[in-house]
Amino acid sequence: MADELDKINEIFRIHEEIVNDTAKEETELPVQPSGPEESSARPKEDVPRAQPAAPRREVTASKKTATPREHNRSKAAEEAKKKPNGGTGRKSGRRESAEPDDKTNFTGDATTERDFRPVRQSREYKSGCLGGVMYFVFIVCVSIILACFAWMAASDALALNQDSFSAMVTLPSSAFETKTVDVLDENGNKTGTQRVTSADIEYISTALKEAGLIEYRWLFEFFCRISHADTKVTPGTYELKSSYDYRALISNMRAGSGAAQTIKVTFPEGFSLYQIFKRLEENEVCDFDSLVEAAQSYKYNYSFLGELEPGDMSRLEGFLFPDTYEFYVGMQASSAINKFLERFHYILTADMLKQAEDRGMSLRDIVTIASLIEKEAAVDPENNVDERARVASVIYNRLKAGMPLGIDASILYEYPEHEGAPTATMLEKDSPYNTRLYQGLPPTPICNPGLDAIQAALNPETTGYYYYALDTETGTHRFFTNEREFNAFVATQSYG
Repeated sequence: MADELDKINEIFRIHEEIVNDTAKEETELPVQPSGPEESSARPKEDVPRAQPAAPRREVTASKKTATPREHNRSKAAEEAKKKPNGGTGRKSGRRESAEPDDKTNFTGDATTERDFRPVRQSREYKSGCLGGVMYFVFIVCVSIILACFAWMAASDALALNQDSFSAMVTLPSSAFETKTVDVLDENGNKTGTQRVTSADIEYISTALKEAGLIEYRWLFEFFCRISHADTKVTPGTYELKSSYDYRALISNMRAGSGAAQTIKVTFPEGFSLYQIFKRLEENEVCDFDSLVEAAQSYKYNYSFLGELEPGDMSRLEGFLFPDTYEFYVGMQASSAINKFLERFHYILTADMLKQAEDRGMSLRDIVTIASLIEKEAAVDPENNVDERARVASVIYNRLKAGMPLGIDASILYEYPEHEGAPTATMLEKDSPYNTRLYQGLPPTPICNPGLDAIQAALNPETTGYYYYALDTETGTHRFFTNEREFNAFVATQSYG
């Protein structure tokens, strides 16, 4: 190993001496003329002849054989000496140099600037290694960040590592809108339209976030959009568990699910639409305005509603059957109304339709008469009082005689907030519901009668009564066949 180092040092020393000698000779050379005129102006004999080059010192390593590189260098130098002018090809106007212009390095190749630089490790190599290390570290960091992000997103979407708890979430009807969408067949061709209820996904995600059931609103909203969850949830109050993943949350936020909260509400006979809607709102089933809108515009497919077109909520008056119902809290208004109509459809029999037909009346007329009976007749089962069939006989007798019905309950229908007897202004108002001014039945039922009132309208008593008046002492009615007796009794009562 020491011999090899000695060889290397000797090669570099010889190379350095050659470079120094060459630089010295080039410094001593005279300036060549720049053009033909200068060359001709100078006498030829003034041009100094080139001095013979100083003999080069031969350096050999004792007891050492020449390396291939040394052999190539010596051979190149000897060949250069044999050529004219030292092998430089230069004219005699310049002092000849002992070294050829085409210098070679110790390998025998043409010298370059790199041959005069100190031997050191490549800077490019160092920077390349450093860049590779930095790129690797960057890739690892990005991978770790993405992996953490993916884990957090998966934990939220799949409800992993969640504390066990339940939370109540209410989706009111105001967070939903009804819109018309196209119905497409399997080939993508439009076959019709249908109305669907779409939820406000941002509202739902906010409610779930506030309840602590989800962590990332944007991720839940993205899931809802790709799964069309806006049409799968319904208004209501739901008890949701923290163990529910996104799919379970959506499936449980719909009417009929095990998480939906229900409430039982009772509606007595004789409640009007206005009173029913108010009670539904008080029990947080639906808000009043959404119920009115559903009664006005939603199309319900029941034959007993006849051909009445949407537009007025009173079209449903009389057909919301009074009973006790179980509703979902915050449910859709049209669904809540449909519960009443479905119940009426269930109690309606073919025999009832046949009886109405035999009387030459429509089912709507029968229900209107039943609503008048429900509002006017006194009923006290404990004292065995039931005036419904007898009041029905008075109504039929007056209708047959062409007399105005004169029922104040019909006049009060247009004043749902009013309590007590009608005022003079109400009695004088020109309205189809003013049965003191107009003959026949009012345009719609004035309340929603029960089954007994409907049966009384279909099966009235046979009497000769045309009048009845309330006996304030007993709370029941007195019936009369003529107006004179009726007026005499009324004069004894105080209805103020």
